[in-house]
Amino acid sequence: MDAPLPRGRSRAERRARYREVAERLHALLEGERDEVAMLATVVCELHHAFDDFDWTGFYRVTSPGMLKVGPYQGGHGCLTIPFERGVCGRAARTAEVQRVDDVLADAAHIACSATTRSEIVVPVCLADGEVVAVLDVDSDRPAAFDEVDEAELVGICAMLGARLGGSCAMRAPGR
Repeated sequence: MDAPLPRGRSRAERRARYREVAERLHALLEGERDEVAMLATVVCELHHAFDDFDWTGFYRVTSPGMLKVGPYQGGHGCLTIPFERGVCGRAARTAEVQRVDDVLADAAHIACSATTRSEIVVPVCLADGEVVAVLDVDSDRPAAFDEVDEAELVGICAMLGARLGGSCAMRAPGR
């Protein structure tokens, strides 16, 4: 694993780092079927690749309308988030990426950490569109995420969704 890419790097440098992470993930996840191992590996690779990633983790759909934390890296996260609350809940409810440049200006933001200033949340969907998790990345720097982060994280989550598609354990009960 390379040293984290320092804050403030160019879009091209960040895109190249994401591509390196994606290549490592493809190799590391080859043949893996365990959901926790896959989620933990994605989080570890992403969290340690970028200095701007102060909290990186998944919230899994564990029952209809409910997210539960884990795996993650960084300080403690909120343990549960209903779909009707927070940026993560909004991403799970709408199945759309949520990029928040200033969490203090977003009334929906749930402050799990007092230092978080920006956030990006990407849904992880199965082939049928079912949201099974969201990837949440927080930064202590305002406007830390842009179109490069969004596009690359969407690609990683799409790859993960395809790998999780054959596993029933990630499906929420009653869905």
